[in-house]
Amino acid sequence: MILRIVTTAFVLVGSIGSYAQTVNAYFETIRDNHAALTAFFSQMPKGGDLHHHYSGSIYAETFISYAIEHDYFINRKTLKVSDKQLSDDWVTFSTLRREGTLADYRQKLFQKWSVKDYNHVDYPSDKLFFETFSNFGIVSRADLDKGLLEIKNRAIKENVSYIETLFVNVPCETELGELTAFAKTLRNQQTSHDTVACLNLLDSLYTIIKANGIRECAVTYNREKLARLHHDLNIDDARFTMRYQSYVIRTLDPIELFKSMIAAFESATDSPLVVGVNLAAPEDNEVAMSDYWLHMVMFRFCHTKYPSVKISLHAGELALGLVKPEELTWHISSAVHLAGANRIGHGVDIPYEANCYDLLRYMHQQKIAVEINLFSNEFILKIKDDKHPISLYNDFGVPIVICTDDAGVLRSNLTDQYVLLAKRYKWVSYTDIKRFVFNSITYSFIEEESVKKALLADLNQRFIRFEKSIPAIRK
Repeated sequence: MILRIVTTAFVLVGSIGSYAQTVNAYFETIRDNHAALTAFFSQMPKGGDLHHHYSGSIYAETFISYAIEHDYFINRKTLKVSDKQLSDDWVTFSTLRREGTLADYRQKLFQKWSVKDYNHVDYPSDKLFFETFSNFGIVSRADLDKGLLEIKNRAIKENVSYIETLFVNVPCETELGELTAFAKTLRNQQTSHDTVACLNLLDSLYTIIKANGIRECAVTYNREKLARLHHDLNIDDARFTMRYQSYVIRTLDPIELFKSMIAAFESATDSPLVVGVNLAAPEDNEVAMSDYWLHMVMFRFCHTKYPSVKISLHAGELALGLVKPEELTWHISSAVHLAGANRIGHGVDIPYEANCYDLLRYMHQQKIAVEINLFSNEFILKIKDDKHPISLYNDFGVPIVICTDDAGVLRSNLTDQYVLLAKRYKWVSYTDIKRFVFNSITYSFIEEESVKKALLADLNQRFIRFEKSIPAIRK
């Protein structure tokens, strides 16, 4: 019954068209041919990428070029990069060029800033992945205009019409030293799971933090940085649309994290370009794990203060062996029921969730989509094939969206995610894939209804043209 309901909903969204049988027949003949699938999905319209980190989506080549152009300093031993010389071990990239060693260091940075050449033996894959972000840190904040245009132009060439990227981390220098003592109280409330007391304390903290100019920080950032970049670069056009998520780093001290969260929600309230709030950083980090419940209560609080703001949460990006078994049983349900998430990122540990079936039914009923990141889950968590819960989500009618996560770090793209999907999961038909593509627009957080309708209409026309091209290929 669930699958029939989902299929019906898809027919209402996207026209299957008179060429569908031919396309599906051709698709089935190439299921085990990687090159043929790559060609097929390269040409196929792919709608949107909803689980997308700006800095993790820029390829290392680009960041290295930024570092060379700005003549940053690099530590010869650690390969850290800075705009300042911090000791004698730090030299400029122009120095490397004069020495004739620039090519060698460039190759080392490829391996430090991405998964290129990783041998799956010498270093933990999850540690390598997450360390790349701090490794290219300062470089990722340089030349944002070039980075956004790189993402846009690559998306257009790949037949991707929409990207929703984690981009906004509102800077605010407001000092809240007098509030740090409340961190211990919040953690005590977490130990006792005293939701009511925690919400009451957060309300008091919220009033104080709001009075310290948090909204002003968000508005200033939106208008002087984000809007200027977006509009001056003409990011939106007839072929492509981009929107942004504001995010919070889940490894921060509770007071700093709550301040950052308020700024994120204020940013999303202020501008239609900022369409949601997310939570980033490794979920298995010691602070992230110990404060997870507290973070979910904070999101619940902010959801009541900013009810129109959408929430997508990295939740369940865990695997057996990475954390203790009991830690796999509650993160997704807390993100859904406690924090009020509208979408879930990853959701890999769903089979271990307590009351898993009830949770899946609820996600289906409430149309809480799951963002599936196949290559990312394989690389970081070693979860692939039938260990991955994508079929479980599909069987219960949870809306599925196929995403990249961090294409630059992983040296991948959205096309490759669909190739993996088709090769690994034979139950996935062309009709299913088309439904997943339309889901990427339907379950986007775009605020302007006219923009979402235009993207859906454009996607339908793209599919009509694509499907008409398949008979020609078969001849």
